[in-house]
Amino acid sequence: MVGGNGLFYPIVGFISCVAFIYLSFGDLWINNYGDTKLSFVERNGTQFIVDGKPFYFNGWNSYWMMEHAADESRKHRIKTVLQASAKMGLTVCRTWAFNDGDYNALQISPGQFDERVFRALDHVIAESRQHGIRLILCLVNNLQAYGGKTQYVKWAWEEGVGLSSSNDSFFYDPSIRHYFKNYVKTVLTRKNTLTGVEYRDDPTIFAWELINEPRCITDKSGDTLQDWIEEMSNFVKSIDRKHLLTVGLEGFYGPKSPKRLTVNPEFWASDVGTDFIRNSKISTVDFASVHIYPDHWTHNPDFEYKLKFVHKWMLSHIEDGDKELNKPIMFTEFGLSTENKDFDPLKRERFYKVILDVIYKSATLNKSGAGSLVWQFLVEGMEEFNDDFGIVPWERQSTYQLFTEQSCKLAKIQGALPSQMTYLRKLCT
Repeated sequence: MVGGNGLFYPIVGFISCVAFIYLSFGDLWINNYGDTKLSFVERNGTQFIVDGKPFYFNGWNSYWMMEHAADESRKHRIKTVLQASAKMGLTVCRTWAFNDGDYNALQISPGQFDERVFRALDHVIAESRQHGIRLILCLVNNLQAYGGKTQYVKWAWEEGVGLSSSNDSFFYDPSIRHYFKNYVKTVLTRKNTLTGVEYRDDPTIFAWELINEPRCITDKSGDTLQDWIEEMSNFVKSIDRKHLLTVGLEGFYGPKSPKRLTVNPEFWASDVGTDFIRNSKISTVDFASVHIYPDHWTHNPDFEYKLKFVHKWMLSHIEDGDKELNKPIMFTEFGLSTENKDFDPLKRERFYKVILDVIYKSATLNKSGAGSLVWQFLVEGMEEFNDDFGIVPWERQSTYQLFTEQSCKLAKIQGALPSQMTYLRKLCT
């Protein structure tokens, strides 16, 4: 040994110091985000499966989490909403994994990403895992908020490669398809800087959603959108076969569906270029999504009419899942607007209860209605992010109780997940 024992102890001391620093600020940080054990959600016919058992869930939307995580002054709200929701027994959250060319953009321009914002998404995923919450991550918006397909069309137009200025060219322009595929690949293969796990290998992610509320008005036949869904769902599966995939549909029946006249909210719903059955039947689509907004979809102001519509709408799609698709049905957005002239919080709670009761009954009968995600949960001080549907659920006791009771009822049917047990013991006894 060089230098004998005179150098041995200083060297050992130096190595110990380096090891301490590494463990304090290196791998230990990664391990702190790996304590909560989650399994991948799988599908068996019309049911979601976790650890070999059916999985019916109660959840919510907080689309704003990545953007907030990118801002140190607002970052704390991620933990607040996840912790509060976990204490309510909720297990699934849907949020945006996109922000295209907007403030705090993840994708600044085609193929150009802001690492600071990507680290914010890393944080959202890592925090969700800590609280036992699974995420549905949406990859692009049909609407203009946070860039959406309009931003992709603008990029192609500015680069001189766009075929049309119509935002529906998002679905058929080869250059734009290339932009989107590059985006998808970058997100799916992203290695989380906090957990060390690639997104495509992380069971915290419940599923990918191709696009929020797709519509292609310029092709009412639905062929353009169908072709896009087939191509993009195959592309996602070529990169990631571990996670489930859905389209992001609102649930409207298309022009050739017999239900277009009996179930759709109004005649226009069959002319927006979507077809719930056709779009959802694709083999690379694992489950179907449905939204519920009767006050935005129909001109009939009567509240009792809206409740009847909701009940019929949900049962129709659950029937589709059981008999036509052989896939789970997830009601990924539902809300009742505060802008209705007759708005009353008690009415909104009645509206919520109809939806939660249908899901509970589906669970008791092992039907395809797998779960619901209310739009949307906020925390205190977020008025600028509120729309006419947002709620801070713990501010109103009766609303809070409605959602927590649903969590307890579903847990009694299927048994609590390990990540829920601590909260549900306190919540449900």
